[in-house]
Amino acid sequence: MKKPLLGALFAVLLLGAGTAPAVAATSHDAAAPQKTTRAERITAKAVDFAGTVALSNCSGSVVRTAASLPSDPALVLSNGHCMETGFPGPGEVVLGRRSTRSFTLLNSAGSGVGTLRASKIAYGTMTDTDISLYQLTRTYAQIESTYGIKALELNAAHPVQGTAITVVSGYWKRTYSCNIDGFVYRLKEGEWTWKDSVRYTSACQTIGGTSGSPVIDNATGKVVAVNNTGNEDGQQCTDNNPCEVDESGNVTVRHGINYAQETYGIVPCIGAGSQIDLNRTGCTLPKP
Repeated sequence: MKKPLLGALFAVLLLGAGTAPAVAATSHDAAAPQKTTRAERITAKAVDFAGTVALSNCSGSVVRTAASLPSDPALVLSNGHCMETGFPGPGEVVLGRRSTRSFTLLNSAGSGVGTLRASKIAYGTMTDTDISLYQLTRTYAQIESTYGIKALELNAAHPVQGTAITVVSGYWKRTYSCNIDGFVYRLKEGEWTWKDSVRYTSACQTIGGTSGSPVIDNATGKVVAVNNTGNEDGQQCTDNNPCEVDESGNVTVRHGINYAQETYGIVPCIGAGSQIDLNRTGCTLPKP
């Protein structure tokens, strides 16, 4: 996670041209080789870009639950720190705020096939987790009918350690394949604290602009987390340098390791018509 200006400067230095991402997950060299096994590379081929989106500063994906209807307004998942309203402060929750933000929808090859537009920020926060959900002006059925692209399904179960995953960046049109290394009791970065975060194995060297990317279980094709940050300088608990804190308060710094926020907890909070209902049974997302 980076401040907007720093993320933009990094991308300009990295690419030398083009639109720069305003928010970053971490700033590792995009050309750095990834250490993946042959089995992981073969499996990752099954995961493509269909259903992912590019934001002006981040990545995201069109998502649904198993109970979503074709007639429901579609939802786009990204990070709370990717919202156009800026980073929400600790304890702040954005709920039902009007938005006209646009998203570039990608097909399986990573080509932009159309523009989707939000009607509102259905939910957004950086407290306990780092997510944003935008409700779109089109339904799942309309998107599939127009573009032939289905939404990605949110897995309703807690992710499992060791699972082979792919982080799919719509912004960079690039994927990162690794495994879930484990889970972090508390992940602290600057003012923010996130609970039960996903830690990747070192092969997922995500870069600026991958914030908000869906983390996909290679075996099921379902979304199990949303990519959001990484420790880039080896510092402890500072901006862009999250630290791990266990139940006893012990702090661990893992320089160069990247993280995501679980998404199974979103599922109970989505009601009929894609409405976010924080009072639904099983919903534990922070309330305003």
